[in-house]
Amino acid sequence: MPRKARIDAPGALHHIIVRGIERRKLFREDPDRVNFIERLGTIVPATQTQCYGWALMPNHAHLLLRSGSVSIATVMRRLLTGYAVSFNRKYRRHGHLFQNRYKSILCQEDIYLTELLRYIHLNPLRAGLVAHMKALDEYPWAGHGVIMGKRKNDWQNIDYVLRLFGDKKARARREYRGFVQEGIDEGKRPDLIGGGLIRSTGGWQQLKALRKIGIRLKGDERILGDSDFVQMVLDASDERFERRYSLEAQGYDLGKVVERVAQLLDMAPKDVLRSGKQARTVMARSLVCFWANRELGMTTVDISKQLKIGQSAVSRSSLRGEKIAEENKFSLL
Repeated sequence: MPRKARIDAPGALHHIIVRGIERRKLFREDPDRVNFIERLGTIVPATQTQCYGWALMPNHAHLLLRSGSVSIATVMRRLLTGYAVSFNRKYRRHGHLFQNRYKSILCQEDIYLTELLRYIHLNPLRAGLVAHMKALDEYPWAGHGVIMGKRKNDWQNIDYVLRLFGDKKARARREYRGFVQEGIDEGKRPDLIGGGLIRSTGGWQQLKALRKIGIRLKGDERILGDSDFVQMVLDASDERFERRYSLEAQGYDLGKVVERVAQLLDMAPKDVLRSGKQARTVMARSLVCFWANRELGMTTVDISKQLKIGQSAVSRSSLRGEKIAEENKFSLL
């Protein structure tokens, strides 16, 4: 059976799980972990992605991210491709580093954000990488220590997390730490990373009980949330798909996007993609990158090849293009 396409939207909360191929180590030594974290710390602010939690394990990694205007797929492609290339070069190896595709679960925030934070940050303790909570507070390879104020980075959104536990930072940290500690006895929580409807309802027993009283729920292995949330996400995803299908049916491709931008900015189509740093040229190129990526569903790799600019330049232009379109009330149609 073919794999379902990942679901994403600006502002969506994702639990990302990345595993090493054949359960091999992703990180052989601390410099590897530093490499991965530095790349994450560069990409997160550059793409306006919010990171709430993370943990690096020997052969896998967990990330809790909220997508910005750049898709999670683009964020992860930049992160994993860059890390894999540097890892392979360092250890003189070839071939895949990661196991298949990374796992991305779109999550219902009001129910699962704090649960996922606790689950992700307890991974080092459950795996025996640290012996107790005090050691976890100081552990450098997970976001827990940053939330506790024991370690620092400038790309993890700890303020948002702490506000979930209290108005004052000191009290919020105590409440957060107590909440995490309470989760130690809960075990591995397969309901947070398992499959679809069974996961979202808390296991087979819960699902059977609901079915006995005539409750039928909507489930999808790509989504962690209640039935209404799953249906809402799927409906929104269908709307985006229908819009892209409609644009395709109307003959919209990159050339048509260029023509639309030329019309809006009163430029010749050949001038829209002209290289240079003039304000009007930058504005035009930004709109093209934004609409090609967001409306047509083109990847940043495909856009970069066609426009003959770097992939990172496409990502920056797309972010800029979204702001330009919003401020000027521009639309593709």
